[in-house]
Amino acid sequence: MTETPDISVVVPVHNEAGNITSLAQEIADALEGRSYEMIFVDDCSTDTTRDELIAAKAQFPALRILAHRKNAGQSRSIRTGILGARGRIIGTMDGDGQNPPADLPALIDALTREDAPESLKVVGGRRAKRQDSAWKKLASRIGNGVRKALLHDDADDTGCGLKALYRDAYLVLPFFDHQHRFIYALMKREGFTCEFRDVGHRPRGAGKSKYTNFGRLFASLSDMIGMMWLNSRARNPEGSDEV
Repeated sequence: MTETPDISVVVPVHNEAGNITSLAQEIADALEGRSYEMIFVDDCSTDTTRDELIAAKAQFPALRILAHRKNAGQSRSIRTGILGARGRIIGTMDGDGQNPPADLPALIDALTREDAPESLKVVGGRRAKRQDSAWKKLASRIGNGVRKALLHDDADDTGCGLKALYRDAYLVLPFFDHQHRFIYALMKREGFTCEFRDVGHRPRGAGKSKYTNFGRLFASLSDMIGMMWLNSRARNPEGSDEV
């Protein structure tokens, strides 16, 4: 691990015992030959997640662990990881192992390609052939459709944790709980461009989902209202020049 890596992979985890070591190994395999660090943010797990992370440090020199003192949720965990990151480029993925780390390099390469628009700040994954229940996929499809119609964020899949983005762009975004589900709308609000690429998806290896359809729907409705208010109050100077 170099002192200032190019890439920081941020993985929020809460009660993901059984997924940690294999996920870290996959990240290491995917980014072999690149300058990177991986930051697992433990959001006060009550199982053996933290013990597994500490044990994994001996195997993975690029692994860093940031541990919350109080449970604060996925968005705050992602923010903690990005604030602590040393890389200019951030990769994010869920800690349940359903996002294949092997797909991350393609997102990073798309973000940093030579002919990328200057305004491009995030390339998000779009889950192809989702390995979830029919009910969960239906709820997600409805939620994505409503959000896309109201916020015009052009995102077909905001629930995919696999993303590549620039750290400095993320840090100018307003923060609130569940922010990670509105990253594309917030990026567009700042005048940034978002792109999407198909990525894989697979069944959870261990543990169980932290969300329910109804719980996610209730939170999303109130957040949507707040996001619409934020958009209504946006004024974009389209950059600045020193004179």
